[in-house]
Amino acid sequence: MSDQFDSNERPDFDKEIKEIASYVSQPLTASKEAKDTAYACLLDSLGCGLLALRYPECTKHLGPRLGLDASAGQVRVPGTHFKLDPEKAAWDIGCIIRWLDYNDTWLAAEWGHPSDNLGAILAVADFVSQQNRAAGKAPVGLDIVLEAMIKAHEIQGNLAIKNSFNRVGLDHVLLVKVASTAVATWLMGGSQQQIEVALSHAWVDGQALRTYRHAPNAGSRKSWAAGDACGRAIRLADIALRGEMGIPGALSAPQWGFYDVLFSKTNRDQQVKPENERRFFFEREYGCYVMENILFKLSFPAEFHAQTACEAAIKLHGQVKGRLDAIERIEITTHESAIRIISKRGALNNPADRDHCLQYMTAVCLAYGELNADHYEDSFHEQHPEIDQLRELMEVSEKESFSADYLDPNKRSIANAVQVFFKDGSKTEQVVVEYPIGHRKRREEGMKVLKSKFLANLKTCFPAKRANRIMAQCDDASATIDLAADEFIQLFAMS
Repeated sequence: MSDQFDSNERPDFDKEIKEIASYVSQPLTASKEAKDTAYACLLDSLGCGLLALRYPECTKHLGPRLGLDASAGQVRVPGTHFKLDPEKAAWDIGCIIRWLDYNDTWLAAEWGHPSDNLGAILAVADFVSQQNRAAGKAPVGLDIVLEAMIKAHEIQGNLAIKNSFNRVGLDHVLLVKVASTAVATWLMGGSQQQIEVALSHAWVDGQALRTYRHAPNAGSRKSWAAGDACGRAIRLADIALRGEMGIPGALSAPQWGFYDVLFSKTNRDQQVKPENERRFFFEREYGCYVMENILFKLSFPAEFHAQTACEAAIKLHGQVKGRLDAIERIEITTHESAIRIISKRGALNNPADRDHCLQYMTAVCLAYGELNADHYEDSFHEQHPEIDQLRELMEVSEKESFSADYLDPNKRSIANAVQVFFKDGSKTEQVVVEYPIGHRKRREEGMKVLKSKFLANLKTCFPAKRANRIMAQCDDASATIDLAADEFIQLFAMS
């Protein structure tokens, strides 16, 4: 008779968890470029959040749970009168920053928006600052907020470089939850061991599926999913700080861990073969690479794989306006990821569907020479049938060199090309744009546009005098960084 049993020898925390916790808990030596970019990212993300407050589909999600007192908490939600508990405030801040798909982007084997983590970072920083002041301690400085941003960007982005979560159907907000859990625990005073505990719980949570980002189910959950991840991160940090035990083998436990359950190509009822095992692979150690190379969305609130297509289409606008009825076909040449994520045919059912459609965004830019959030709304779509007519004329194909350069760590291009052919046999030139204006290779040019975007977004929420005052304050970066986190957040609060 054989002796059958499971070994109950408790392992150490998975190496991947320990490396993240060690990185977060240690002081960071960041480059000047990383710090400057983090500050620009902070302003840009807040501006995106303020702009989102114009849209009722976003604001209906904001405020206290179950209609409770809107000023019962402490943490401010920028652009609103709400004072909420940290967990719901993180949800709300993350929601508004992500709502319009206009904040920064990271593209690799996995995609995502690392500034989504600001929902958790700003909520915790405001809360801890106020708690510290009440206890006679020093508040959290804005420089610590920037350090937390660099660390969160690095965790999310580094995990994404070589590891495709979308290939197994998981949504990239998983990485927001992991990164936010780590930095939130650290900001709340957690030790390296407590960060390990919190991270282990983030990995064993049931993870979001990507179906709400793809045809035919694309919808508005993709706009609040990051806020949801930020709120959950604060809850997990709080659990760890209360002394809860962790799950050391959260990733690697045979059969029951993240790798075997959610990251394996094999079916659950099949024996896992070595060639099908899935583990995380890393291109580099944790540092500040991701923040230095982050991509800003500066000209268009559009899914990033379409940014250069929009730029190319706008360059062609002058040649096609007034001739839309004369177009025979439109050729879009792109990279593989754009085809897999945002190339769509058929009816587009809501704004979230449209801002993830390569053909729709390109058509608007060709027809009108611009693209803003209003162009995704039902009211615009219903009044402009020519956009769908242009979509029907589009042919999308992959160029292998575009796909290769997209994955090249020395290039990380996001190339698209657009060319229009007319019924009379004439055609435009093919316009190729390899790097969008928000790319590191166009950083100096992009920072000027970022400032203009930030001021324009301020003016959608505040009277011009106050918007200009905030802009003047934030333009003096060295003085602003000397502020405490709660003082900085107060600049954007309504009360």
